[in-house]
Amino acid sequence: MNTTLIIMAAGIGSRYGKGIKQLAKIGPHDEIIMDYSIYDAIEAGFNKVVFIIRKDIEKEFKEVIGNRIQQYIQVEYVYQEITHIPSGCSVPEGRVKPWGTGQAILACKGIVNEPFVIINADDYYGKLAFKKLHDFLISANQEQSEFTMAMAGFILKNTLSDNGTVTRGICVEDADGYLHRVIETKGIIRNDHGTIDCDTEESKDIIQENNRVSMNMWAGYPHFIDYLENGFKEFLLNKNDDPLTKEYLLPIIVDQLIKSKRASVKVLETTDKWFGVTYPEDKQAVQDSIQELIHQGVYPEKLWK
Repeated sequence: MNTTLIIMAAGIGSRYGKGIKQLAKIGPHDEIIMDYSIYDAIEAGFNKVVFIIRKDIEKEFKEVIGNRIQQYIQVEYVYQEITHIPSGCSVPEGRVKPWGTGQAILACKGIVNEPFVIINADDYYGKLAFKKLHDFLISANQEQSEFTMAMAGFILKNTLSDNGTVTRGICVEDADGYLHRVIETKGIIRNDHGTIDCDTEESKDIIQENNRVSMNMWAGYPHFIDYLENGFKEFLLNKNDDPLTKEYLLPIIVDQLIKSKRASVKVLETTDKWFGVTYPEDKQAVQDSIQELIHQGVYPEKLWK
């Protein structure tokens, strides 16, 4: 069965300065985090990668990673732009950024016609999550509900930063390991006593270091993209939210489907350590983590021969 890795990379420029050049080089041969994600996905069985980018970073993006990766896996590009909206809708004056992760995945319509996994471009997820999600997608479980999905459930203590607070989606599961809801929790940090604190009142009584959390790594099937198309128009026409800042976000979309009993989302625990460059000071820690994984034999020193 063909399976696709979707990498959301359209927001790179806004987070790192102009263009993709500012993405941290974290491997010994100038590999970036995406290199390791793609390497792990190929090893897990994925045979296509779709990059969601903006047109203005396309040339640089291909030079930095796309042209190299296409020697090892089928590569496609789709584009997330603020102006890519349904007929009958308009971009409000003053709006400067695209419409969020839901719109990003919608850009894959017509290109992704097979089971898929979604990841962020600048997050390292580890090998286990790719393997578990791939195995889930190719198993015969698509009849579980109208929208059968899965997500990687990272252990909270494996996703913290030493350099400041983080925001995480804490997963509340049912007895069978299916997602009941995600509580967006801000200001998470390990305090001086070694326990976990947060700023979100709803999470303060339940937060602990072994909570499973969502790091925006989802698995699903193509008809979910069709659903996003209809939902996006409704989202744009909704006048209740600020048109300059509102976002069409995957966790909220999935949560609505769960609440309406249209989706079942299996939480697949991964014990791998997540890391990313949330703060400038994180770059060295990420480089050290990759070097340690190379030392352990998880990756070759030169990732692409």
